[in-house]
Amino acid sequence: MAHDDRPPNPHVAALRRWEEHGALWEVVARTATAVTVSMRTCDGGTEVDRLTSDDPELVAFVNERERAEGSFSPGPPRST
Repeated sequence: MAHDDRPPNPHVAALRRWEEHGALWEVVARTATAVTVSMRTCDGGTEVDRLTSDDPELVAFVNERERAEGSFSPGPPRST
């Protein structure tokens, strides 16, 4: 259970489990009140599922970052 005795938010828990198993996710659409998250394979190449929700806890969780840590990004390489 969460620290305040509520069950963990199922959407946030799903993304955390996804990351814990080495898979990646990325926000693909966002409005002021909702998000759509692409859930991808470990190499980031194949979308396995898509989660769209207006759940405030999920929106807050993904507002902290656009993708899972270490996510594959098909954009141009960054220069260092």
